[in-house]
Amino acid sequence: MRAYLDAQPFSSEVVVADDGSTDDTASVVSAFFREWPRGRLLTLPHKGKGFAVRTGMLAARGEYRFMADADLSMSIEQVNRFLPPHLTGYDIALGSREAPGARRFGEPWLRRLQGRAFHLYVSLLVVRGLRDTQCGFKCFRGPVAQAIFPYLCLQGFGFDVEVLFLARRLGLRLVEVPVDWHYSRGSKLHPILNAISMAGEVLAVRWNALWGRYTGLPIP
Repeated sequence: MRAYLDAQPFSSEVVVADDGSTDDTASVVSAFFREWPRGRLLTLPHKGKGFAVRTGMLAARGEYRFMADADLSMSIEQVNRFLPPHLTGYDIALGSREAPGARRFGEPWLRRLQGRAFHLYVSLLVVRGLRDTQCGFKCFRGPVAQAIFPYLCLQGFGFDVEVLFLARRLGLRLVEVPVDWHYSRGSKLHPILNAISMAGEVLAVRWNALWGRYTGLPIP
């Protein structure tokens, strides 16, 4: 990331949201950022991916705010596909493993099948018309991030669905960007337990909307 960003004509920052890790992540990141002032570390209590991403996006200061999974299964060089002059006229650009031109590498067939089943579930209940809601690489205009993320209620892996539900509710411009995506065998996602948790969070989005928890969303 450092090599890529140092070579770009635009100014940038990297915000690492550490979700209460118990290994050496925080110390390694802190040491690296002491030598590279473009980075900031947010040391957070363990609450879940949704909480970590929400905190990081609201702490960021960029005109465009790009969220990325730490495994970088989409190489950092592809960020250019989401930014002007390559892409303009959107509010949220979604990295997509299903859009025309996208490529997947090394993904087990069972993982792919589970992903498509979950996508069908999301499409039926919450967000329609998108090919891939769960890819961990998304770019937001700064004002859009500031408008949506304070209203997120979910703290787990289902937050992507909540973000897109709110975006559709506001009538925002969504575009899917095909990416080259490499399966990471070091993933900590449990194929059964996390699937059950995420399914419950999808239902929670509908429940929260029914009870007015998203009332008052500002139009960015």
